[in-house]
Amino acid sequence: MQTTYMLNKKVKTTNMELTDAISEYVHTKVGTVERFLDPKVQALAEIEIGKTTQHHHKGDVFKAEINLAVGKDNFRAVVIEADLYAAIDKMKDVIVGEITREKKKKNHLFKRGRQKIKDLLR
Repeated sequence: MQTTYMLNKKVKTTNMELTDAISEYVHTKVGTVERFLDPKVQALAEIEIGKTTQHHHKGDVFKAEINLAVGKDNFRAVVIEADLYAAIDKMKDVIVGEITREKKKKNHLFKRGRQKIKDLLR
């Protein structure tokens, strides 16, 4: 019997309130990251969204940060944008890029090792 894990998400806000709409948007965007992860490994996503400071004279500056722990690997993305939803979108894109880059690196190392073993056996 194989155990499959889901991505656990913890959302924290800074200098703003977490509304239902924002919470649902964050959960759907971060939920798409799940298909890039191994279902056999536990994963925890700690997400922090909010305003960076209260002292800006023109407009708001929003920050979206994610710390993703997948087994022994840790991934992190921090994005600062003028729009909260744009910051969340970009945060998701950055974390997906981090995950795929790590997967490609591990796959490349595996292939190199496999090729060295083949060369030794010849």
